[in-house]
This record gives sequence, structure tokens and C-alpha cells, in this order.
Amino acid sequence: MHPATAIDSVHLTISNLDRSVRFYETQLGFTVHRRENRTAWLGAGQDDVLVLTADERAPRVRGTTGLYHFAVLVPSRVELARSLQRLVATDTVMQGFAYHGVSEALYLADPDGNGIEIYRDRPRADWPFAGGRLRMGTDPLDIDDLLRELESVSNAWTGLAEGTTIGHVHLHVSRLPEAERFYVDGLGFEVMQRYADTALFVAAGGYHHHIGLNTWAGVGAPPPPGGAIGLRHFVIHLAEQAALHDVEQRLRAAHVAVDAADMSLQVRDPAQNLILLACRP
Repeated sequence: MHPATAIDSVHLTISNLDRSVRFYETQLGFTVHRRENRTAWLGAGQDDVLVLTADERAPRVRGTTGLYHFAVLVPSRVELARSLQRLVATDTVMQGFAYHGVSEALYLADPDGNGIEIYRDRPRADWPFAGGRLRMGTDPLDIDDLLRELESVSNAWTGLAEGTTIGHVHLHVSRLPEAERFYVDGLGFEVMQRYADTALFVAAGGYHHHIGLNTWAGVGAPPPPGGAIGLRHFVIHLAEQAALHDVEQRLRAAHVAVDAADMSLQVRDPAQNLILLACRP
């Protein structure tokens, strides 16, 4: 995979657009760029990184493949502290906090139960390695120390800082071996870490992970029914058209069905998670 590969955006089905927009604006700090009918495009700068489409009849299902969480990457530890302070101020229910060695993270869910991580990366030089392999862990986050970042700066809430992106996407899949064949042999990501025999983390360019894959919804879990609340698709950005062509060639050689356009590919992984790979300047 080209080293500049990154997650571009995440597209979700939700049940109530007004409610979700209020949540993502007020509690997380996203800016709504535009709304049209039942869809809203949000970001923290010029780019749309989160797209919400409402369907009041969409079922909420569990025990299927699909989204585990999407991860909002803020540009600094100060910005992570600001996010935490805002979540506390708005009485947002939190699901957890973690220090992963490579990052510090806050966990919560949106009003429809879509999982969200907000995190900041530690400098790459400080990432833990053992035997030449990256070692991400899950240790307690020192919340008091994090909030001390705000003591010497203005902590006025102005929303998510420009430069905030979607850092990674974590998916429920049916079976790890076939997911690994697709994401590593097909798309071209590198395995960064394995977690027992239940999770796998893959990335491009030496990042800790752009995509997490797990079988925590059950080995052999089925895909959700069409139109269910959760992940519609996510977009992987490729920096060069040649890289997009290389991915297409690998997928076709592996007999994976690909819907190709001039500057994009649409494909489903073996667990039926929908992915758009796109090249843009």
C-alpha cells in the first residue's frame, strides 16, 4: 500500500438527523458543512470526514459484521484534553479511556450506538516495540494528567481543531484469516499487530493501524441487513492513481469483485463491509 494512504471519511446510517447533528456538533465539535434532504456532511476544516444519512426505519442490530468504532484523530494532546473537557461539560456518557502506548484514547457512542474513539497519537519515536514488532497495549489513561494540558492554554471550546481527521476504522469481521488475505494480500496493508486470535491491526506507511479487524461479534458473524444503522461505507484515500491501479490488479488477481471508475474502486471485504478507494490530488 502506498505509504501516504489514509482513511478519508466514514459514512453512517443513523435514525434521526437532527438529533445526530446536535450530538456531533455540540458534544464532539464537528462543523456541518452542508445538509441535503436526509444527509449531512461534517468535518473539522474544509474536508468532509463524516457523512450521516438518516433512515427512521433503519433497524439496530447486534451480533453482525460492520462498524466496531471509527476513530477521530485530533492533532495534539491539548486538543484531546479539550475534547475530554467538553464531553464532561455536556454530561456525555463515556464507555472508556485507554493508553495504548502509541496513543491516548477516549471511547463513547453516538445516539444510535455507533462506536466512536477520539484519540491523539504519541510521537512515533516513543511507540513501544519488542523484538522489532509494534506492541500496542490497553492500559489506564491518566485523565488528571491529560486535563493538566489545559492549565497553561486557553481552554475555551471552539470545536474540533482544524487538522482533525479520521485516523482509523475498526471493523467486526466474520473470520480473521480471510480478512487478512483481503486487507493484506489484496489491498496491500501491512500487519502491525495481532491480538491473540481475535483481532488484527493493519496499516500503510508504518502507522500503528488504519484498520482494526476483530471477531468479537462472533466467528462467522453474518453481515447486517441492508439499511441497518451503522456503517454504510468508508473511504480510503490513495495519493497516486498508480497505487489505485496496483490495488485493482491485486484484487482482480484474487478474483475479488471490483466496481472500478476512473479515480475510484468500490469493493466489499469478505464480511461484506463496503469500501471505496479513491485517488484525488
